[in-house]
Amino acid sequence: MLNNIELQWLLSFQKVFEQLSFKRAAELCQIPKSNVSRHVALLEQALNVRLLERTTRKMVATEAGELLYQNLTPLLVAMGDVLQETYQNSDLVSGHLKVITPDLPFLAEAMAEFCYKHPNIQLSCDTQLNPEEGLLEGFDVVIRFGRGPVEDSGWVAKELVRWPSCVVASPHLLDKHPKPNSTTELGKLPCITSLSVLQGMPWKFKQAGTVNVASRYKVNSGHMAKSAALKGVGFAILPYDACRQELEEGLLTKIDSLADEPEDLVLYAFYSGRRYPFKKVKAFLEYLQLVIQQHYLSSE
Repeated sequence: MLNNIELQWLLSFQKVFEQLSFKRAAELCQIPKSNVSRHVALLEQALNVRLLERTTRKMVATEAGELLYQNLTPLLVAMGDVLQETYQNSDLVSGHLKVITPDLPFLAEAMAEFCYKHPNIQLSCDTQLNPEEGLLEGFDVVIRFGRGPVEDSGWVAKELVRWPSCVVASPHLLDKHPKPNSTTELGKLPCITSLSVLQGMPWKFKQAGTVNVASRYKVNSGHMAKSAALKGVGFAILPYDACRQELEEGLLTKIDSLADEPEDLVLYAFYSGRRYPFKKVKAFLEYLQLVIQQHYLSSE
């Protein structure tokens, strides 16, 4: 029976079962929708059993489909691991690299240079600050910001760069609101917060943990947050490197009366937690770290 069944039929069935959609399965498999539908039909014909019940409104797996999926998935994962381990012996960096990343200039330069050095890499890059969890499926690397402990997930988190941070305010704002003496007092003061990244509004400190603050100014941009802080709109958390000059010139004041410090801002690269990361992913992350090290060494 195995001689009559092709691997791609099984892969297409697996994705359709997980997505309950021929369209989404085709996108993940990167083949036409008609091919996915034909693969499932051929698999059902070869096994002489209905695997999926499909109507114009919905799709559900049959009992036979459930059984096949549950037994098939570990076999496909094991096969992928074996093939990937074997592939590690190859020196060629190639394949389709799918990345989600913030739109940062040094990352843009690094990705362009990486693809220039490895002409067998095909890049698909989506620039987002805070991608929804459902969008992560099908991507190789997700680069995003974080403060504090990384939440548990099925992804491996690799730290790319860390920025120590501080709470700042303009002298004009401090004329209206004296320096707070604790993180608790921050909750009563106007603050500048993120709109959706870094879990939105709460600020995170090394000792106090999560601190809820009031905000009428929420942005997903460090440049916009600094501009608002300079205008006296509110207190802000900024990386030292981003506001060092303004602190030296007296345009911003570091709030050092809190007896606590904000958690560092960290740029992470998340990738699949499989035992053997894809060679293209490993090479890409190693190159990113090299570029980041050179970037910050040259700026010191």
